[in-house]
Amino acid sequence: MPTQTTAAVVESPGAPFTLEQVELDDLRPNEVLVKMVAAGLCHTDLSVHAGYIPFALPGVLGHEGAGIVEAVGSAVTRVVPGDSVALSFTSCGSCRHCRSGHPAYCTTWVPANMFNGGVRADGSATVSRGGTALGGRFFGQSSFAAHAVADERSVVKVDSDLPLELVAPLGCGVQTGAGTVLNILKPPAGSTLAVFGTGAVGLSAIAAAALNPLAEVIAVDRVESRLSLAAELGATRTINSEDEDVAKVLADVTGGAGLDYAIDTTANMGVLRTAVEALGTFGSAAAIGAAPLGTEIALDYTGLLVGRSIVGVTEGDSDPETFIPLLATLYRQGRLPLDKLVKTYRFSEINQAAADARDGTAIKPVLLFDQS
Repeated sequence: MPTQTTAAVVESPGAPFTLEQVELDDLRPNEVLVKMVAAGLCHTDLSVHAGYIPFALPGVLGHEGAGIVEAVGSAVTRVVPGDSVALSFTSCGSCRHCRSGHPAYCTTWVPANMFNGGVRADGSATVSRGGTALGGRFFGQSSFAAHAVADERSVVKVDSDLPLELVAPLGCGVQTGAGTVLNILKPPAGSTLAVFGTGAVGLSAIAAAALNPLAEVIAVDRVESRLSLAAELGATRTINSEDEDVAKVLADVTGGAGLDYAIDTTANMGVLRTAVEALGTFGSAAAIGAAPLGTEIALDYTGLLVGRSIVGVTEGDSDPETFIPLLATLYRQGRLPLDKLVKTYRFSEINQAAADARDGTAIKPVLLFDQS
């Protein structure tokens, strides 16, 4: 029998989230039913909600879930009922990128996670309302609901004593920022790194960079409170772009040599250009923000000829099944202070959480579900 649950439904781009009763389809062999405890609200959710990124609406978003497994399909081997889990993106598990440890670059990643019409590959829906299919399966989960039908490959078992409100952001934002540093850039000792944008993704990158003996970890933003937190998390210096010349300060900090590494989390093309132009010889910039489809960037071509490079990064090039437990371990060790990033809200306060995320009041809003 279909599972009845409460979900935050978006009717059309820009419409408010509304809590409604929906039905979840019976599990397929490779699916897991998760009772949600917490769900992070990510800027990708907001971009889809605003209509910048297309998705099947009316639908249910959410892709940073955490909860308890209630039931599993007949072919599931990763988890059993009662397990605590984090939910992340899905992947096929069989293409060459998945088999080589890079599921974030799965050949099916885009259609499987976002542009799937909100349904399974066979066209069937995981969530419906009054007998009419809703867009679901967002990142293999659609976790803005009290229960979610998740792909097995979206599910990562975590220790049962971990606070799930802090586990939830590991599914996307934290692993994107931390993974960009640890899996992609891998800055060696003594190098310089600047992070543009100190939201949850940028602050996670800074915390990861602080694990290494870098010469400089520089945070760039225009919100002083976030820059202060960046310093707490390991930034060696901060630049407020509202009242400082970012390019000049970076040139001064590096003695004119330019940065070794830069990370842009803002998806603002002017900021990304500043980051690229601040690089030195052989410098590398990672672009990890979510921009509207069709966004283009203009760069001075000659400036690339000194060995500068730009790499686009999805989900920190992480394998969630191994990387999320590593991030949880870093949290236990006090080296990834997730509690400094998270602000919790009741599920019914989802529209306030979204507003606070947009205006910067909250760095990482996390929704809490009623466990009665």
